[in-house]
Amino acid sequence: MRTILIVDDHLQFRATARALLECDGFDVVGEAPTGVAGLDAACRLKPDVVLLDVRLPDADGFALAERLTAGGQGPAVILTSSSDDPLYPDRAVRSGARGFVAKHDLGGPEFTRLLH
Repeated sequence: MRTILIVDDHLQFRATARALLECDGFDVVGEAPTGVAGLDAACRLKPDVVLLDVRLPDADGFALAERLTAGGQGPAVILTSSSDDPLYPDRAVRSGARGFVAKHDLGGPEFTRLLH
């Protein structure tokens, strides 16, 4: 799994995540600022992984993860947030995502661990 779509409403976070993930050998194939744009980009770009914010202006990240992973044919999803809510990891897995990583912990080793 190497291609990644970043779905987050904060431009600065998207730029930082792109830089971190590309330094770790991932290919960021797209970015989207909203849930609707993220779904469209996922359908068009067919990324291996979607890094998805828990809170988007137009969508709940957990619900969006369920849609992206329905049927088992979609991309792997990793949810992220600036909040370290202790319930997020369990909610992420229940939504079909591979897991949750706090934005301040985003980086190759943690990201890669969730993909295996």
